[in-house]
Amino acid sequence: MTVIDGIGRAAQRRLGHALRARVAGDDASERAAVIWGRAGERWFTPEDPVWRVHADAAMFPGGVAALLLQSLHPSAMAGVAGHSGYRGDPWGRLQRTSGFLATTTFGTVEDAEAAIARVRGIHERVRGKDDDGVAYRASDPDLLRWVHVAEAWSFLTAYQRYAADPLTAAESDLYVEQAARVARLLGATDVPTDVAGLLAALDGYRPVLRATSAAQDAASFLLLDPPLPWTARPGYALIASGGVAILPGWVRRELRLPVPDPVAGAAGLLGLVGTRTVRWAMAGVAEERRVTPRR
Repeated sequence: MTVIDGIGRAAQRRLGHALRARVAGDDASERAAVIWGRAGERWFTPEDPVWRVHADAAMFPGGVAALLLQSLHPSAMAGVAGHSGYRGDPWGRLQRTSGFLATTTFGTVEDAEAAIARVRGIHERVRGKDDDGVAYRASDPDLLRWVHVAEAWSFLTAYQRYAADPLTAAESDLYVEQAARVARLLGATDVPTDVAGLLAALDGYRPVLRATSAAQDAASFLLLDPPLPWTARPGYALIASGGVAILPGWVRRELRLPVPDPVAGAAGLLGLVGTRTVRWAMAGVAEERRVTPRR
């Protein structure tokens, strides 16, 4: 290995560790050892579409898209604004969400079921009224269905747009079916199990979706004023551009994002660059641990 190669590897690992700490927390190494290293039965394997999608760097722009899309449901956005503390502790919320996703995708069945039980308990305590005065509760099956539909659509769309090896049509259907398992266990009902059903479900929510003032505020926070030092913002902008680029035009228009379709195409190229950079950085971290799930 040359000196230049060594410097490149060191930079790769530094960036990978910084990204992982932001997304998974400072104790990411210890948590990863539990998720991937604990022996036991798992719902999925590395060959399954849900594993491939959720392990890929495309989840970064996919996560941005999911948050923006979810915000259009007034009750879902009211719950986030009123109970999640996303402004006061945005990284903590992200780390809890990523930990749940990792545990239910890659962890043992025992750990996944325990994580689901904890979230269900939290949902039972989250309730209130949205901007229209309509009562909501986070445990409502239809609201849980909406959150799942927005996430599954965003994650799959981002993977198909930015992954090095997109899923086939059959694999895409299987991804939707596999992702539905956790949604049902959380309490969602009538969960789609193939791509056609996912698209129909997304379209079915359109009459109730709109950008409330809370949704506009969240979009501004997420895209224009993220809680990052200025040195990290250019890299984040690449990822965020990728998330905005995959959103349907009607979503961008509803959120008043000044990104017409031709510009969205260019934003998609920026998103591809950002995703490839994340994938390169995280590969350096993966080389360090090389943990094979123990069954």
